Amino acid sequence: MDGLTPTEQETQQLNEIRQQIDALDEQIQLLITQRALCAQKVADIKTQGGRVEAVFYRPEREAQVLRAVRERNNSLLSDDDMARLFREIMSACLALEQPLKVAYLGPEGSFTHAATLKQFGSFAQLYPVSTIDEVFKAVEEGEVNYGIVPVENSTEGVVNATQDNLIRMSAQVTGELDLAIHHCLLSKSTDLKQVKKVVAHTQALGQCRTWLQNNLPGVEMEAVDSNALAAKLAQQNASLAAIASEQAAVLYQLRIVKARIEDKQDNTTKFWVIGKEKPLVSGEDKTALVLSLANKAGALHTILESFAKRGISMTRIVSRPSSNKKWDYVFFIDIIGHQLDDKVAEALKEVEQQAYFFKLLGSYPISPMD
Repeated sequence: MDGLTPTEQETQQLNEIRQQIDALDEQIQLLITQRALCAQKVADIKTQGGRVEAVFYRPEREAQVLRAVRERNNSLLSDDDMARLFREIMSACLALEQPLKVAYLGPEGSFTHAATLKQFGSFAQLYPVSTIDEVFKAVEEGEVNYGIVPVENSTEGVVNATQDNLIRMSAQVTGELDLAIHHCLLSKSTDLKQVKKVVAHTQALGQCRTWLQNNLPGVEMEAVDSNALAAKLAQQNASLAAIASEQAAVLYQLRIVKARIEDKQDNTTKFWVIGKEKPLVSGEDKTALVLSLANKAGALHTILESFAKRGISMTRIVSRPSSNKKWDYVFFIDIIGHQLDDKVAEALKEVEQQAYFFKLLGSYPISPMD
C-alpha cells in the first residue's frame, strides 16, 4: 500500500473485505439452495404413490437440528441469534414441502403472534383468531396444522381458558416456548392527561397493575380479548391508551407513551403448541398431564412418589378448582421425559391407576429457542 494516502488505503481494505463478503454470500446462497433441494426430495419421498396423509413437520427433528446449531456455534453471533437464522432457513425449506397453517390469538401484533413467529418462522401461514377457544377449534376441525396458546405468565399465573380447553379438547401439546413480555403504553397522544381509559388483555392489566395505579390513578381500565385488539381500539379513539408491544405500536401507528411498564422486568409467558400429531422422542423432552385425585390424606404424595422413586423430575405443578365438583381440584403436572421412555411410561400407568380423572396432554421437545 506504499504511495497510497490513508483514505485510499482504507478504501482498498474495505473493497477487499467486501469482495470476501460477496464470495461468502455466494457460497451461503448455494448451500441454502442445496438445502432447499433436499427438502424438496423429502417431500417427493413422503408423497410418492399419491400419499396425502404424509407428515412433513416433525417437532422432534426440528428441535434436534436447532440444538446442534447452538452446540456447534463458535461465531461472534450469540447462540440465540444463530438459532433464529436457522429457524428462518428451516421455515422457508419446510414451506417447499408443505406450508404450515398455524392459528394464534390475534390480531397481528399480539404477543401470541410474536410467539408464533418465534416458533414457526415467517414462512408459515398464520391465521389470527379472536379467542383461545377458536385456536383449539381450528386445530380440532383440521382448519390448521397447529395452534399457539398462552399457558402461564410468570407474574399473573395460569391462563384459565387454555387449561379449560386442554381438559375438554383432544388436541395434543406438541411444543413449548417462553417469550419475554415487555409492555408499552400506546396512544395517539404522548400526553398521559389525555388518557381517559386503558384497554388491554386482562393478563396485561394484571402484569402492569402497580405502574397503572401509580401513574394513572382513577383512570378506567377495560379488559379486551387481546392487546393487539386494544391497540386497534386506541388507533380509533384518541382518549384511549392500549397496553401492547412495540410491534403493535408500529403496526397500528401509535406513539409509545411509556415503554416497559410491566411491574416485573423478567415478565415471561409460556406458550404451548397444540396439534394432532404426537412428537416422537427428541432426546430432551417433557410430558404434560392433568389429573384429579380422591379427597383423602396422602393422595397427592402418592402421585408424586410415582415420579420421584423413578428419578423423574417434575418441572411444574399447578392446581385449580374442578368445574365438576365443589372443593375438588385438578392438577396440571409437567415432568422431564417422553411418554415413550420406559420409566416415564411406568410412572404414568401407575399414576393413571391412582387418579379418578387422568389425561395425558402430550410429550414434546424442550424448546431449543429459549
